[in-house]
Amino acid sequence: MPDITMCNGTGCPRKESCHRFTAKPSEYQSYFVTPPVKEDGKCEMYWGDAQQDIYDALSDIVNGIGNL
Repeated sequence: MPDITMCNGTGCPRKESCHRFTAKPSEYQSYFVTPPVKEDGKCEMYWGDAQQDIYDALSDIVNGIGNL
């Protein structure tokens, strides 16, 4: 289960590259009630898939699993 608040992507032009939209939800997943995308198409909650890869690698390093 992704331990994040996910987004249904309604009205978001960047949803296909956002981890909050593309992550596989669990049975009891939390979602934003209203997608946080603004009228100008920007979103302060955007979590790019590439950013998730960096986060995962750093988590592995901190937990002694990965290498620098």
